[in-house]
Amino acid sequence: MQISVKREYWLISGLLFFFFFAWSSSYSLFAIWLHRIIGLNGTETGLIFGANAIAALLIQPFYGALQDRLGLSKKLLVWIGVLLCAAAPFAIYVYANLLAHNVVLGAVVGAAFLAFSMLAGVGVIESYTERLSRHAGFEFGATRMWGSLGWASATGVAGAVFNIDPNIAFYMSSAAGVAFLLILFRLDLTQFKKPQLGGETALPVRMNDLWKLLTLPRFWAFGLYLTGVCGVYMIYEQQFPVYFSSFFSTPEEGTRAYGYLNSSQVLLEAVLMLFAPWVVGRTGAKYGLILGGSIMFVRILGSGLAVDAWTIAACKMLHAIEVPILLVSVFKYISINFDSLLSASVYVLGFQFSQQLTAMLLSSVVGYGYDHVGFSSVYVMMAGVVGVCLLLSWSLLRADRGRQSSQARTLDLIELPVMAQSGKP
Repeated sequence: MQISVKREYWLISGLLFFFFFAWSSSYSLFAIWLHRIIGLNGTETGLIFGANAIAALLIQPFYGALQDRLGLSKKLLVWIGVLLCAAAPFAIYVYANLLAHNVVLGAVVGAAFLAFSMLAGVGVIESYTERLSRHAGFEFGATRMWGSLGWASATGVAGAVFNIDPNIAFYMSSAAGVAFLLILFRLDLTQFKKPQLGGETALPVRMNDLWKLLTLPRFWAFGLYLTGVCGVYMIYEQQFPVYFSSFFSTPEEGTRAYGYLNSSQVLLEAVLMLFAPWVVGRTGAKYGLILGGSIMFVRILGSGLAVDAWTIAACKMLHAIEVPILLVSVFKYISINFDSLLSASVYVLGFQFSQQLTAMLLSSVVGYGYDHVGFSSVYVMMAGVVGVCLLLSWSLLRADRGRQSSQARTLDLIELPVMAQSGKP
């Protein structure tokens, strides 16, 4: 049967656009909001980010396992969309007041909301998109590009309206949440849920399958790369807007400039997302990960050595090259080395979970370092950690072994015999 991919492509692209628009509106200037509007210092801001990481850390495994069981069901996406709609009333009337009177209580309540809606939700929407792209026959990179466009669009506007009224950015999040739900209700995936050839259907993923996943050495090698490279990058990004703004004569000018810079960077990232599959197809998944990590190393080290706004802006623009290569490499590495039925769990546990684990452990420490040592010195130390993990990953990550038949891949994954449980040959 001929399946019309175009409609599904545009609808899932719309979901990505508005999810990232909502996330960026609330979160791209989050550190500046905490610093300027709420009045927190670097250590307290690090505490907030650490709490966010802990909440996401607890929720991500649940989200990943649930989405693998749901497959292409939209139930979890509906839940996330409802939370996005509530972003403005929560941030303005609950979160801000709690942080102003009790930082710890505010951190806990805010972390739960942000993790359920955005910080853990991003893993669900990205893994859902990758799963649908395999069923519908379109390229993940070409679809994920719309997420980057959504982030860029929101950041550019948020940087301008923040100086007028920070609450406008949160209202933008809620409006994007409404658009997200409207698109989601139009997405009909019944044609992809029909029995597979031969009338066989895959059994749901069980908890035992997830425990077996954790016994695979290749999973832990992958996790080391993601923790030591991507996790450090996440901490680097947390308070980067505050550091960048310090290069300008006034905080307002710095905030506006960062909004334009971040928007430009993500727009370029969206364009390069179209070419990332071609690049990774030639480097292979392993060396795509190494390449993305190497660019990240240069970016963090360069930020630590920067002496003016133009230099650090150039380092920020390297993000546009790094992210497309990294994302495509991550999904390709997962598809080659792990069972496709567990793709959401591997992505959420390996990629998202490892980032939040690093953030949980180091956010407060790094925030303290910003206050007492300075951003530049901390960035140089971060670059050193990334460099060491890159060297280890060069040896531990598995190189591509060419295209495999489904039978060969099943034999290779005999440690995790989900395919046998599903009734596939």
